[in-house]
Amino acid sequence: MKISKANILKYVAMGIIAACITTFFLKKEKKHGHPRDYAEIATEKIIRAATEYNSISFYVDGDTLSGFHYELIEAFARDHGWKAAITPEMSFDKRLKGLADGEFDVIAYGILATSELKDSLLLTTPIVLNKQILVQRKATSPTDSIFVKSQLDLAGKTLHVVKGSPSILRIHNLGNEIGDTIYIKEIDKYGSEQLIALVAHGDIDYAVCDESIARIVSDSFPQIDINTDISFTQFYSWGVSKQSPVLLDSLNSWLQTFCNSKEFQSIYRKYYQPSSR
Repeated sequence: MKISKANILKYVAMGIIAACITTFFLKKEKKHGHPRDYAEIATEKIIRAATEYNSISFYVDGDTLSGFHYELIEAFARDHGWKAAITPEMSFDKRLKGLADGEFDVIAYGILATSELKDSLLLTTPIVLNKQILVQRKATSPTDSIFVKSQLDLAGKTLHVVKGSPSILRIHNLGNEIGDTIYIKEIDKYGSEQLIALVAHGDIDYAVCDESIARIVSDSFPQIDINTDISFTQFYSWGVSKQSPVLLDSLNSWLQTFCNSKEFQSIYRKYYQPSSR
């Protein structure tokens, strides 16, 4: 099935518009200051979470809010007698800044544990397994010079990533492994799904994103190829400020119990194994 340029642009625009609308209704007045720990959050009974707007994490479906990380943070708040105020923020850097400023209490989105991030964040117990993959267009011929057949073909290529993405460190390491330079262009205003749409449309040649998101979106863009791994399969976690150790302990205790529950298994299947529903 051929996807028209108009439909691709519509797909990108709908994601941006929906995120803006959601932000308008959900985002409270920004609170800058110091990161809060459990006691302050419990006093207000509202936990402020940042996530990314995409087909797995958090999205608007008609008049309903949905998403894996959305349902998890809502369940955590519910079980503590709180409410969750959720802000979709496409830039990973801005999520980190919001956490440091006290605007957010938790980044409720899959974060890959890297040595760099461990210096600035406290990461929860692992929640899901995921990996980074290359998104490109399928080969147009056996001699297609743009198509990347293996990681060695990435030498000299420019890969587009969400600004501040933990995948940047992995790409630098991959460049060292293949003995050549892999160029990186960080995109501030788009999330992973928008980058995938730009690859499908031909505006950019390569993007790197989570495999789970790419597999969901690939049904809408049959012209893309997502079969080249950038990283190994690894655990992904949520993140809180280093000034919120009690909140981390509370999240970890809850996750260790909740992730073994039938409710969690149902939520997981809904977003990561939709064909099994």
